[in-house]
Amino acid sequence: MTNNQRTEFRSGFTAESTADEVLTGVDLDGKTALVTGGYSGLGLETTRALVKAGARVLVPARRPEVARARLHDLHRVTVVPMDLADLASVRTAGERLAESEARLDIAIAAAGVMASPERRVGPGWESHFAINHLGHFVLINLLLPLLSRADGARVVSYSSAGHHLSDIRWNDPHFDDGYDKWLAYGQSKTANVLFTVHLDAIAKDDGIRAFSLHPGAVITELQRDMTAAEQIERGWIDAAGDIVGAGFKSPSQGAATGLWAATSALLEGRGGVYCEDCDIAPLAGPEGSMETGGVRDYAVDPESAERLWQVSARITGVHPYERSTA
Repeated sequence: MTNNQRTEFRSGFTAESTADEVLTGVDLDGKTALVTGGYSGLGLETTRALVKAGARVLVPARRPEVARARLHDLHRVTVVPMDLADLASVRTAGERLAESEARLDIAIAAAGVMASPERRVGPGWESHFAINHLGHFVLINLLLPLLSRADGARVVSYSSAGHHLSDIRWNDPHFDDGYDKWLAYGQSKTANVLFTVHLDAIAKDDGIRAFSLHPGAVITELQRDMTAAEQIERGWIDAAGDIVGAGFKSPSQGAATGLWAATSALLEGRGGVYCEDCDIAPLAGPEGSMETGGVRDYAVDPESAERLWQVSARITGVHPYERSTA
């Protein structure tokens, strides 16, 4: 097994850095970005920061009217109806964007679900794997021709320290033999990392670089499937609903690492790496955990990344990416 994950190189930012701080001095005028989940939580913070830096932002949204209401005060934002759980919807959105856009400079996959009760989507797929991974897999593949037309495009996938919970369950990815909501979430977050590892490997010659990240612990709508009692038990909030968990970030701080990965000049010529706290994360040891950070070796294994890509392409019907000859 080989990978290009390296220890941090001191970006100048920290876990406390905010979205605006990361984009200070970054000029995105004339650039087009896409942010899934760009109207909620960290996605909303990301959209706001990109617009402030001059970008035009496309926001695919399962609830387009809600998205338009939340983004009404922002210029240069276009809401595109799309449901990651419905691949027909994803294909429609991807085809619409392929027709309407000349190129795409940044794609940030920020939407997702966490710790959901057992749900089946599509032909019976487990919902975390389907929404967090397969929906984004199809969308980004449809957008690769647009990304290849940009001058140095970047794809950024929100993973999580939750990837420490589970490798890919190759023999039972959809939990047909017993369901566990945290293992399901963990598997999907490992898939998010592996996706960028193989995407970077096959698309970098077209100028497309891919990154994954852990945004940090943040309370947003992502916890909507968790009860207050569960969050209190985990020490995240108190009985009044106030955040009391150690090391929790604000939404702006949580959005910073994704924005750094999407724009930092320090990452020129790099790709396929997992980031945290606005830097490249180190490899975690065999006893690594969500609390100690870093990335597990199974999540950045190129052979596993290629295997997952092939499995995902087969079950979704997506044609393998081919380099542009234009």
